[in-house]
Amino acid sequence: MKIKKLSTLLLASALVTVLMAACKEDFLDKSPESGLDTEEVFSKYDNFKRFFDTIYEGTKLDGTTWRDYNIKTAFSLYFNFWDQKYTLESLTDMSDMGRSMDAQVVKAGSVSAVINKMTYDQARRPVLGSMFQIIRICNMSLANIDKLTGVNAEDINDFKGQSHFIRAFAHFTLFRLWGAMPYLTTVIGPDDQWDVARLSKRETLLRIAADMDSAATFFAKADLMRRDPGPGVAGHLNSPNQFRPGGVAAKAMKGRALLYAASPLNNEQGIKDWEAAAAANWEAIKIAESFGFDLLSLADYKKNYIGTTYSNEQLWAWYAGTKTYNTGDLAGLNNGIFGASKTSFSGESPTQNTVDKFETKWGEPLNTAADRQAAIAAGHYNDQDPYANRDPRFYIDIIYNTAPVPGYGKAQIYYETVNGAANYGQLLDQSYAGITKTGYYLRKTWGEQSVNNKTTPQYTDPIIRLGELYLNYAEAANEAYGPNGMAPGASMTALQALNKIRKRAEMPDVLDAYTGSKDALRERIKNERTIELCFEGSHYYHDIRRWKDAPEVMTSTLIGMDIEKVPVSKTYPTGFKYIRQPLPATRQVKWKDAMYYFPFNTDDTYKMKNFTPNVVW
Repeated sequence: MKIKKLSTLLLASALVTVLMAACKEDFLDKSPESGLDTEEVFSKYDNFKRFFDTIYEGTKLDGTTWRDYNIKTAFSLYFNFWDQKYTLESLTDMSDMGRSMDAQVVKAGSVSAVINKMTYDQARRPVLGSMFQIIRICNMSLANIDKLTGVNAEDINDFKGQSHFIRAFAHFTLFRLWGAMPYLTTVIGPDDQWDVARLSKRETLLRIAADMDSAATFFAKADLMRRDPGPGVAGHLNSPNQFRPGGVAAKAMKGRALLYAASPLNNEQGIKDWEAAAAANWEAIKIAESFGFDLLSLADYKKNYIGTTYSNEQLWAWYAGTKTYNTGDLAGLNNGIFGASKTSFSGESPTQNTVDKFETKWGEPLNTAADRQAAIAAGHYNDQDPYANRDPRFYIDIIYNTAPVPGYGKAQIYYETVNGAANYGQLLDQSYAGITKTGYYLRKTWGEQSVNNKTTPQYTDPIIRLGELYLNYAEAANEAYGPNGMAPGASMTALQALNKIRKRAEMPDVLDAYTGSKDALRERIKNERTIELCFEGSHYYHDIRRWKDAPEVMTSTLIGMDIEKVPVSKTYPTGFKYIRQPLPATRQVKWKDAMYYFPFNTDDTYKMKNFTPNVVW
């Protein structure tokens, strides 16, 4: 079968092209320098490195010229920094986008607005195409590594470690969005079988975990379990190669993959899968700790994703650079009021559903009306002073009415009725498109820059950090051994691991009412994970699917907070009336089981025989 174009994707009529290899020479088969043949590309260190680093640097060789190709779609901030003005979180109940655009269409169960952009459209940095290109680069590098001359063993092992790691990471990225895949470990040529059957979901994840284990072995041989010196040593957090993964990150990613394999959506061996996940995540924790990684203090918590290049909690991260308040890169995260854009910015607005996940500072949950009534009875919550005495992460993550906002004083997310007409507060200025419909704006990854505070903060995506490992271990150990059980050889129970994250957040231990059984603790683990990792790396989007909670979560009513300024009284002690209300019908969510995974482009659905496509929705 002939391969048609270089730009077409694997797994859809044209999937053949990028994944499978070209009948004519394409950029993956040429050197980074005009006129060099394959032998020279892979025999010289500088050429090999330049070829390999396209997976990090966003470049492509087109004929004889290098040009931007945005291949950084490998990294999870892709959805935060793209031009379509929505994020993966906004495709769930976690948040609502200011402008009613593609996010609302996808929530309503139609994927047509996004799928072509994620598969084919090079202008939109398609995830599917990028992942298969990255896999091919890794496989070509491994196939030709023996041609490399004049290079020490450490460099050889480093390239091997990176190739195994990034190949596994690309497969995992594909898996989380499109489900089980063939696991490609060789360079497939034009005469090879390209219509390959998919593995099972669990087998796909086990192959990813095995590749990560291989990566860790090569990194250990290269003495690259971490890329920079540990704390207290010159050069700490300043390695020019810190954008590359190391052995600790590989072990951490193995733990994440096995956690997904154990999850209800993918589990095939019951408790054994949870035991394997607990053991892998405990191993990753101990290795990370042995190489000096640690949780940041609450005071430094934001350094995990904003305001600095890298942190000592990040096991592997992507530094996205500095961003100005009005850059289009932020049009999905920030509202137009902050970006000084009346029409183009959208902005991510957390829902009341998400705000309710932040407990009181005494540890009481507020998820349900019954939870809130219990907290009111304890004197720890007032629904007309709803933002007092909350989990400290609430104040880090959410811009709420009266919250301090640089350049704006206290946030005015309210209206006041005067002579029968509504006068809107500054952050509800109706002349801007995309004003919050929920009563909240996102603070966590905002950077606090705006037209009134023209700073240019640094942005870093903590692709995987130590805090996640404790939560991964807590979840797996609880399912395998219960709240007070632990993996063989471990020194921490599921409950202790969970409380370690809470302690860093200056929250009390989980209340005793939720520690008596794995079922009771499970819900607090899920809640803690949602709060600790919210709005970074799209964890929640994937978590509600692997937990199989999406059918319930994605049919719940999305709630916002209506806030009216009123005279101070006993009933309204803050001078505001807070009323929960459903978001407009066009912003609610619908669920179909097909929505566990994105489909491939519709035109390609029926063109494969061995590869079974996803259901189109």
